[in-house]
Amino acid sequence: MAAEADGPLKRVLVPIFLPEECYDQLFVQWDLLHVPCLKILLSKGLGLAIVAGSLLVKLPQVFKILRAKSAEGLSLQSVMLELVALTGTMVYSITNNFPFSSWGEALFLMLQTITICFLIMHYRGQTVKGVAFLACYALVLLVLLSPLTPLVVITLLQASNVPAVVVGKLLQAATNYHNGHTGQLSAITVFLLFGGSLARIFTSIQETGDLLMAGIFVISSLCNGLIAAQVLFYWNAKPPHKKKKEE
Repeated sequence: MAAEADGPLKRVLVPIFLPEECYDQLFVQWDLLHVPCLKILLSKGLGLAIVAGSLLVKLPQVFKILRAKSAEGLSLQSVMLELVALTGTMVYSITNNFPFSSWGEALFLMLQTITICFLIMHYRGQTVKGVAFLACYALVLLVLLSPLTPLVVITLLQASNVPAVVVGKLLQAATNYHNGHTGQLSAITVFLLFGGSLARIFTSIQETGDLLMAGIFVISSLCNGLIAAQVLFYWNAKPPHKKKKEE
């Protein structure tokens, strides 16, 4: 009867959340304080939760731009640098065969970020430029994921995430400071990104053991924390009403 009861639970947990030996350790021998297996379970669960949550992280930002028909307060350069960082993480992880739970949110955040890039260009009257950007990005992504690109190039791209993240977030922080408000920046998106990057420090160490990825998430957490602090500081600040559309 125990084996039958364990059947469905085992099919759910192994191998998505736990290797079979850890399942036996926790749910057959009932060694619920087995730290290494608990770390794996926590890391996998947290990682998959981040991936699932990433489907919605930037949608509040997208909807806020669409509702306002404006991208005021958003730095295009900052968003593009964030796109570079997400692309580097995604390509590096795929190339190194890291588990999807350790990087999957990069894929969904990339799709939402490139949408925001296009919307910023569109609402600045640069729709054709935005379409050309989407086409060029798709081509670059195909080349990076092809066997034509050497591993050393992929590693360098991932290493470039540190300056890309720092400069990108500082540009957005500078824009917020210059404007005296956060414009159409979504507070929900900012806080979700901050929380996700903090959690990713643990999961990247646990699931990949890659110090480069872990270091990037440490830097990303600090930078996202700066933007989150600005959102709180400028919470009641409103952008001045403008009659003329920003170019």
